[in-house]
Amino acid sequence: EVQLVESGGGLVQAGGSLRLSCAASGFTFDDHDIGWVRQAPGKGREGVSCISTSDGSTYYADSVKGRFTISSDNAKNTVYLQMNSLKPEDTAVYYCAVVALRFRAAVNKSRCYYDTDYWGKGTLVTVSS
Repeated sequence: EVQLVESGGGLVQAGGSLRLSCAASGFTFDDHDIGWVRQAPGKGREGVSCISTSDGSTYYADSVKGRFTISSDNAKNTVYLQMNSLKPEDTAVYYCAVVALRFRAAVNKSRCYYDTDYWGKGTLVTVSS
């Protein structure tokens, strides 16, 4: 029932931009927060960014802060990740996932919480140098 579908990945040169989309269905969109996680080849999963679909609060990993922007279009049940100034080290499969509710409940939003069972299948971003 719950479904998250990523799109927008592709091949881009270093310094370029891509916008990823995460289309959500099967649940009330603003009841749950959504984030992006990436997995580079041979690496573990790394949290990138998340957003509260309720009040728009955001978190960014230091590695992407100032370059990536997460946004939510609640009318479309879609979360976006605008990625600018891309670097080769951004190369990864990017997944969107439902973020645990303690993110929106936290006083200080110092991290996202990806310990949920709801993930998309991912979209590949390749950044060439």
